[in-house]
Amino acid sequence: MTPEQVMRRIYALRSRGVTDARVLTAFEKIDRAEFVPATFAERSEEDVPLPIASGQTTSQPSVIGLMAQAARIGPRDKVLEIGTGTGFQAAILSRLARRVYSVERHAPLARAARANLERLGITNVTVITGDGTRGLPEQAPFDAILVSAAAEDPPGPLLSQLREGGSMVLPVGVSDAVQTLIKVTRTEDGYEYDELMPVRFVPLVDGVEQD
Repeated sequence: MTPEQVMRRIYALRSRGVTDARVLTAFEKIDRAEFVPATFAERSEEDVPLPIASGQTTSQPSVIGLMAQAARIGPRDKVLEIGTGTGFQAAILSRLARRVYSVERHAPLARAARANLERLGITNVTVITGDGTRGLPEQAPFDAILVSAAAEDPPGPLLSQLREGGSMVLPVGVSDAVQTLIKVTRTEDGYEYDELMPVRFVPLVDGVEQD
């Protein structure tokens, strides 16, 4: 990456509302081209979703940035990501949190993500092939949970794995309509919900795919 490319990347993120300094620094250090197929590498700087294997997509950088910003991830935090893809968002989160656990239902994508993260020397991310709708109860509670697939409602198992004061950021809505990105904060008395922006994600599906 040239300094000019990095400057354009940060300017594009700022223009779309990503202003958190730590989040912007993470995007300075992580090159999206490392996580997309070679045929799309030239488009990696565009603020659009890009196709990856298993019929999935990697989210546009500004949405990843806004999700991380909304979650207010601290350097001592433990984070759960649902929907690893090829590992780009996990790599961004690795610069923000102490530990990241990422669950991916497509085994080939999980393998690709592990290889990508290992190649870049990222050691504080654990990628698990599993059912993201169930979360990762053995590692709960989490300070933040980010979900990269849309559910009709925030899944109960994921809500229960948030620590008090922690936040979950996810898209909600039916898969064939515009969804809403929301932030759910666990409080002493229950949960608080904030709507953030309209988005469009692939649907959250239970189970595990090995092929």
